[in-house]
Amino acid sequence: MGVLTGRTALVTGGGRGIGRGIAERLGRDGARVAVHYGSNEVAAKETVAAIRDAGGSAFALRAELGVPGDADALWEEFDRHADSLDILVNNAGIGTSRPFDEIDEAEYDRVFAVNVKAPHFITKLGASRLRDGGRIINISSGLARTAAMPDKMAYAMTKGALDILTRDLSKVLGPRGITVNTVAPGIIDTDNTSGWLRSSDEAWAQAAAISALGRVGAPADVADVVAFLASDDGRWVTGHWMDATGGSLT
Repeated sequence: MGVLTGRTALVTGGGRGIGRGIAERLGRDGARVAVHYGSNEVAAKETVAAIRDAGGSAFALRAELGVPGDADALWEEFDRHADSLDILVNNAGIGTSRPFDEIDEAEYDRVFAVNVKAPHFITKLGASRLRDGGRIINISSGLARTAAMPDKMAYAMTKGALDILTRDLSKVLGPRGITVNTVAPGIIDTDNTSGWLRSSDEAWAQAAAISALGRVGAPADVADVVAFLASDDGRWVTGHWMDATGGSLT
């Protein structure tokens, strides 16, 4: 039996990239996984199929994040499939790469709506469904604490806000035995980053050199950290910002 057998997990943005890696790992550990997606139904169903093919249990659910009522829609869909939750992974997010003097209000509001507001209200509405002793894991970014990168300013700001949400929620939910932690990846090889990562051997080498371990990360590298926090072994870790950058901040 897996260490998460009998538990239900929800991974937002679970159809692709880091989210898919997390969903598949939690599925292998025995959890029944709700794979959330916003628009890419095909990718979400592929993730569900991969979990089932490996002997696990999973289902897909759709909710567009960053729009009014997004958290309500997500939980309404979740309730059609499950009656309680043990693990919530707030992974879904969008990026923006634009100079300070070029980003407009619409883009600024959009990235904050998806990366900060959505996890806040997903967690608020999900708290009543989360069993005592449950787990909340927020996926942040090493960019929130690395050297200044002005073109990534708005994105990094959203991740800094998510880190504060983690810290404060750990106090709010601690009396119920619920742990709340942040996992902050560095450069990870996903379809979102492959355009520039794989554009040349030089680009790949430069990205690998940022890590103390001398390589580019994979979704599984982040998923394994999340799996630890989701398990009973992570029961005494809460309110923590966990560096999963492969030593890029060293």
